[in-house]
Amino acid sequence: MENSVYKTSSSYKRLLLIGHIEGVSFLILLFIAMPLKYMAGLPLAVRVVGMVHGVLFILFLAAIVHTALALKWNLKKPLIAFVASLIPVGTFYLHRFLKD
Repeated sequence: MENSVYKTSSSYKRLLLIGHIEGVSFLILLFIAMPLKYMAGLPLAVRVVGMVHGVLFILFLAAIVHTALALKWNLKKPLIAFVASLIPVGTFYLHRFLKD
C-alpha cells in the first residue's frame, strides 16, 4: 500500500493521535509522577497518572489492531507500533517506522 494511502486513512491518523497522547502520558508518568512518588512521598500521583496511562495504552493497542485490519498490514507493522509504545518517545516517531 502506498504511503499516501496512510496519510488519508482515518484509522492511521487516529493511531498516530492516540500514540502521541499515550506517549505524553508515559512521559508524565516517568518524569513527573514517579519522582513525586519516590522523592516527595506522593504515591497518589502514580496511581492517577498510571491509571490514565493504562487506559490510553489499551486504546492505543486497540487502534493498532483496528489500523492493521483496516489497512491489511502484515504482522511486522503492528509489532513495530507495539514496541514503539514501550520506548518512552517511541510513539512520537511512529510514522517514520511505519513507512513502506
